[in-house]
Amino acid sequence: MREVVSKMGAGPFSAFERMVAWRYLRSKRKETVVSAISIISFIGIMLGVATLITVMAVMNGFRAELLARLLGINGHLIVQPLESGLDDYEEIVARFNGITGVRYAMPLAQGQVLASGRIGSGTGALVRGVREEDIGKLDLVSNNIRQGTLDGFDASEGVAIGKRMAESLGLSVGDGIQLVAPEGDVTPLGVTPRQKIYTVAAIFEVGISEYDSSIIYLPLSEAQLFFNSEGVVQSIEVFVDDPDEVDQLRPAVGGAALRPVFLTDWRQRNHTFFSALQVQRNVMFMILTLIVLVAALNIISGLSMLVKDKGPDIAILRTMGATSGAVMRIFFMTGAAIGVVGTIAGVVLGVIVCMNIELIRQFFSWLSGTTLFNPEIYLLSQLPARMDIAETLSVVLMALVLSFLATLFPAWRAARLDPVDALRYE
Repeated sequence: MREVVSKMGAGPFSAFERMVAWRYLRSKRKETVVSAISIISFIGIMLGVATLITVMAVMNGFRAELLARLLGINGHLIVQPLESGLDDYEEIVARFNGITGVRYAMPLAQGQVLASGRIGSGTGALVRGVREEDIGKLDLVSNNIRQGTLDGFDASEGVAIGKRMAESLGLSVGDGIQLVAPEGDVTPLGVTPRQKIYTVAAIFEVGISEYDSSIIYLPLSEAQLFFNSEGVVQSIEVFVDDPDEVDQLRPAVGGAALRPVFLTDWRQRNHTFFSALQVQRNVMFMILTLIVLVAALNIISGLSMLVKDKGPDIAILRTMGATSGAVMRIFFMTGAAIGVVGTIAGVVLGVIVCMNIELIRQFFSWLSGTTLFNPEIYLLSQLPARMDIAETLSVVLMALVLSFLATLFPAWRAARLDPVDALRYE
């Protein structure tokens, strides 16, 4: 034994210690229970790490995709007058566009309507009156036209509607859609709702079910006529280069308006929603960490049984000159190997799942005959996944730390075992 130790090295984590630890990992008939516990621990850590990486990637992807779509169709800073409306919006927009950090400003005339088509009883919708040059700057809309075109949008006197609204109302390009506004013409009998039929010029799909089913784009001049606000807009939406730096532009935008205005940014409008997402993400991380923790605790039970079964071997090692530190390192490597290999396998499995998450969703939807990740509920039409390197590394580090900590107590017990007492385990 001493010759073998001298040939293979006797330092900490030497080849001899690694060889003994590897032998203890291999299963034998009389160690079936220990081997089964080790396999269960390995599978638990692998699935825990893979699940944690996948869920965190889906949460990150969901937030990133939703944020990109929300900011792609809505302004980062909304300017609303304290009085009835803005009649000099052209000059205000020009001043906003001259501010450094502002990408462009877009005047809006908007209001709620009841929209009806060939089928269905009608649906509530938000009409947004925009100029052709402005809707062309909304890449999320202009780059996702499924039918029709936005060319000549101002002169067409037509509307652009979302795909889900078109499907629910049975409309296609060229069909007429009836819009009814609750505040319309004043007659001797009172205020009667205003209604008008517009031709569908384009159908878009931005990927958020709420927008695809409720937003109607109308030429600005037509929207002003429809809502009895000729030459006036209700708000101006400002798009900036960096949405996270919108606070720095608030004073400049407010000053350029040259009048008292009410300013709101995208964070204020979506604060509750994104706060709920962050809370859900943190809770999911803590819950899924328990899976890894339970798997790590299995390492303690498996390694403790291994120490008990290897009592005579420990006595022989100590008698032949192995120090208590060497024994502790041997059993530490035995248990840590399960955690390390399980973590690596979990990372590989998690990456594979994240790369094919949409195909997996479609497969289980087909298998169950139901719609998993319903876009009507989760807003997005596809299941996104975006892995963050720092977050993945933190998951790996957490799994390794838990695995290493789980091996310390059984390894310490093995090192403390007296050679004479160890023979009693035989």
